[in-house]
Amino acid sequence: MQLLLNRLDTAWAALTDSYTGVPDPQLVEPGVVDDWSVKDILAHVTTWEEEALRHLPLIIAGGTPPRYAAQGGIDAFNARATADGRRRSLAEVLRRRDETHARLLEFIRSQPAGTFAGQARARRRLRLDTYGHYPEHTAAIRAWRERLPA
Repeated sequence: MQLLLNRLDTAWAALTDSYTGVPDPQLVEPGVVDDWSVKDILAHVTTWEEEALRHLPLIIAGGTPPRYAAQGGIDAFNARATADGRRRSLAEVLRRRDETHARLLEFIRSQPAGTFAGQARARRRLRLDTYGHYPEHTAAIRAWRERLPA
């Protein structure tokens, strides 16, 4: 489990580092990726951590989460989540980011030893929703920062 937590922490630290020092007004400016701001990306990442928290207990118990196709597909799900994130203030997005990430770490640490080693589906879901997902957004934010005027 420690290896899993280390992967998650390393990817999370890289994501956090990608926007550290950016003034708040710039965090809400669109254009990081298309019309997404850093705030939009953070709300998006938080949504997927929430999805991990929602579905991992079911997967660990041997169940199967509902498919996104039932919600119009993953793109439709992401569009609704983006709209929800845009209605929130930057402070609320940051608070939600911190609270959700802390709950995710607590959930992982609370699992019996070997849970993720023995549960390929749970390990895959965790990777897709977290440490395998963060690098895409980390790279986008870093590329955006390189385009900013000095």
